[in-house]
Amino acid sequence: MRIGDAAAAAGTTPRALRFYEERGLLPPPARSTSGQRVYDLTDVIRIRAVRELLGLGLTIEDVRGFASRLDLFTETAKPRCSPAPAAPDGSAASPASAAVARRLAALDAEIDRLTRLRDRLAHAAGGGSAQ
Repeated sequence: MRIGDAAAAAGTTPRALRFYEERGLLPPPARSTSGQRVYDLTDVIRIRAVRELLGLGLTIEDVRGFASRLDLFTETAKPRCSPAPAAPDGSAASPASAAVARRLAALDAEIDRLTRLRDRLAHAAGGGSAQ
């Protein structure tokens, strides 16, 4: 399928696909004899995985760090990707697990910050811990 069809199937735009390719999130696609990009279902699944990971708050740099293993994040992957065990030195065992760990830590910090902010506002409003 051409770039427009692949983009539509993945819920994005042709411009985004070119951007993902330029940034190393997607490998260069096959080309037709006329030089047009040609995508298949595997590419669309990979594009969806990229979009999902970016939507979860991972950065372009995070995803690029494990772009060669994006198939582990697709709906068709068996078994589903899970956090890898820590290396003996305590560091994350893979770029993917390190990126996920960083994102989870950032989310936990933001949840903590918002919880404190909510509690302060509720106290200032005289409502205590109204839900």
